Amino acid sequence: MKQKPNQPSAAFTGASWFALLAGIVAFNTGLWNAEMELNEKGYYFTVLMFGLFSAISVQKAVRDQMEGIPVTNLYYGISWFATILCIVLLTVGLWNATLTKSEKGFYAMSFTLSVFAAIAVQKNTRDAKAAQKEEAKDQNTTEITSTYVHKQV
Repeated sequence: MKQKPNQPSAAFTGASWFALLAGIVAFNTGLWNAEMELNEKGYYFTVLMFGLFSAISVQKAVRDQMEGIPVTNLYYGISWFATILCIVLLTVGLWNATLTKSEKGFYAMSFTLSVFAAIAVQKNTRDAKAAQKEEAKDQNTTEITSTYVHKQV
């Protein structure tokens, strides 16, 4: 099967979704089994969700700018600020937590995996949609051309 120019491969799409789910499940399994207060668990869960959303928002803003879609400086700045803020919040939370170093490393790595995978999934989704649009456009052009040639003959 020939791959279209901007369409991500099925292997990359699957790997991205797997990494996203693995990171989120690992992070939340760690929280579920952790011996910490419920409010502390809620803090880390919120930081994870905030991080996923803000990273996707940055990726979208950057991609929109690259494709010539207008993005306000305010939205672009807020997206970056939110992404940096969630990383700082996780870092400060883990720095001050009464967890072992291996637990702190586990949360940091599963957070990083989740955020990176969320960006990859969002990119794949956008690339797949763009490829579908391009394919539909090509089909319409082919149909119009063949109809025009057919009427000329």
